[in-house]
Amino acid sequence: MKNNTNQLTDMAGLYTLSIRMVIGWTYFSAFWRRLVLENKLDPDEAGYIGEKFNHFLPNALGIKPIIEYLVTHPEALHSSMVTFTIVEAVVGLLIILGLFTRLMSIGIFGLAMGILLGSGWIGTTCLDEWQIGVLGIAGGFTLFLTGSGSYSLDHYFLKKDFNFTQKKWFKWMGSGTFPIVNPKLFVLTGSIFIFGLTLYTNQYFHGGVWGTLHNKSVKPKIEISNISFKNSDLKFEVYRTEGVDVYGSFLIGIQVLNEKGDVLKALDGTELSKFSKENINNHYVAKVKNGKHSLIIPLGAKADLTIKINEILAQKDEIHTLKLIDISGIEWTARIK
Repeated sequence: MKNNTNQLTDMAGLYTLSIRMVIGWTYFSAFWRRLVLENKLDPDEAGYIGEKFNHFLPNALGIKPIIEYLVTHPEALHSSMVTFTIVEAVVGLLIILGLFTRLMSIGIFGLAMGILLGSGWIGTTCLDEWQIGVLGIAGGFTLFLTGSGSYSLDHYFLKKDFNFTQKKWFKWMGSGTFPIVNPKLFVLTGSIFIFGLTLYTNQYFHGGVWGTLHNKSVKPKIEISNISFKNSDLKFEVYRTEGVDVYGSFLIGIQVLNEKGDVLKALDGTELSKFSKENINNHYVAKVKNGKHSLIIPLGAKADLTIKINEILAQKDEIHTLKLIDISGIEWTARIK
């Protein structure tokens, strides 16, 4: 009976070999991309992973305060990105090798949960990050149940009958017979939880279960707030909360309007491309900055902008609306009180 049980356990681990290899590479490749193929952990280099992390902020679920703290504290953000990358490398490599499979599967579960909650709303066509998150969670749970069979270091150590493989902790952290009295109840409970999380996040992020489908990655959205006057300055805050994460919003117009909609002052793309850096106060690591033909506002960027209104101070009482114009033709307006 014992040999039969061991054989069934080995076969279960063998059948999930492809899942183990693919999930392992998915996470190990993050380290490979960031440090071997390119250096994406240097805050001064283009493609810094901290800026991508900043992209998660506007619509993250449950962990927004953590993300906001990190993107407003660059040193802590950099340390976290380095740590995160090392964890991904270790977890991914050990899953591929099948070493301490169950412990590493918990790491997979946790990493996938972070992806899901942080960036499950991102994806222009196929809900990319949400799919990666939920499938990673399900895959991690499956590997925790099966452990590794043949073609793994866990199996090699079990076959050689190393002393530590006989310890109770190894069954929980490595591979072998799953140490649960009632596995059916455990599997059912875990599966229902994961399926419920899948439906909930699909609905929360995308309206994918009922109601109207929505995708916050399709077109940019900029929120305008905290509009104020100071002497001859008009100051306001811009915060890009939606749109493609790898493509900025290109602002080609800022207009100050009266109540009738007449333009009192306007800055075009050429002027915005030369917008003074002194008049841009960025809050996060994703920064509003000058582009060649516009003012670029990356996803997740928040900044205070200041424009001079000397020439219309005599019409200050007529100032009514602030309008921002994107290169796509999208416009955003806010009432100036």
